[in-house]
Amino acid sequence: MPLAAVSWLALASGSAAGLGGPTGGTSVFAPLSTHAEEIHRYSLFVLGITGAIFLVVFTLLAVAVVRFRRRPGDDDAEPPQIYGSLQVEVAWTVIPVLIVIVLGLTTARTIFQIQNRPKPPGALEVTVIGRQWWWELRYPSLGIVTANELHLPVSDSAHPAPTFLTLLSADVAHSFWVPRLAGKTDLIPNKVNTTWMDPRQPGVYFGQCAEFCGTQHAKMLLRVVVDTPEDFERWVASQRAEPDAASGGASEGRRVFENTACLNCHTVRGTVGDGRYGPDLTHLMSRGTIGSGAVANSAENLKAWVRDPAHFKPGVLMPAMQLDEARLGALVDYLQTLR
Repeated sequence: MPLAAVSWLALASGSAAGLGGPTGGTSVFAPLSTHAEEIHRYSLFVLGITGAIFLVVFTLLAVAVVRFRRRPGDDDAEPPQIYGSLQVEVAWTVIPVLIVIVLGLTTARTIFQIQNRPKPPGALEVTVIGRQWWWELRYPSLGIVTANELHLPVSDSAHPAPTFLTLLSADVAHSFWVPRLAGKTDLIPNKVNTTWMDPRQPGVYFGQCAEFCGTQHAKMLLRVVVDTPEDFERWVASQRAEPDAASGGASEGRRVFENTACLNCHTVRGTVGDGRYGPDLTHLMSRGTIGSGAVANSAENLKAWVRDPAHFKPGVLMPAMQLDEARLGALVDYLQTLR
């Protein structure tokens, strides 16, 4: 239910601790795209109606408590009873029905405006695949495959550049939600869903899987990096480039990568590793986090992650690699060259 009040209240004032930037956060009350603004406007409308209902009910309750409270000197006789009032019964039937109709029509209008956004020619398309517990991101027209960091070009009224997302699940039900840029849309196995975003301010924004999908659901975070057109072109060029040839200690690390179970799950272009079960590591060090937001991407954390990923993300599907310190150090040296 992408427009439910319960959903937006869950992240109304939240933030992604430790991963923030000046434009980050997850507040639905600070929308920065047309999609999010429609939901924000709808949310305020619903909040206004429900707030008015609360005030009326609370006021009537307070009046009843004050006016009809028991006072000193009152006898124990039962007060006069009123049996039925046509006017009151009509009011409490007609008014709620009208409120439901208004809310229903407003909901339908908002859903229609969001789901029927026409796709302009040449719009950027991204395929988002939810997995336990990380995000695979594919740019079919650009030949880019990455993970956990979605890069988009900024969109403005003079040069609109909406991005259209195809949402898939590789295992169980997930849900894509970037509160400041788009409403919640579910990823269902064997079903294709879609959504779109037109972010209007460069920065880093945070999303979260919003459907319980297993033990590490809470650590299935997503960073959305909104770039200027020039920065986005540079990012595309860097992602399409082949990784630098390993040399020195990194060459030994590449041999470790190619002779262990790493290559069964991960891809690194230019090597024999072509696994699809785990994230593509070709440009691993261009990402800000490891394990879909579980920990910052640094040499120290990367080494600790390879040694025992369950220390950061209990239940993670990646096994501990059981490498000795020399081979582990060589592997991490190699992984650090993947930029």
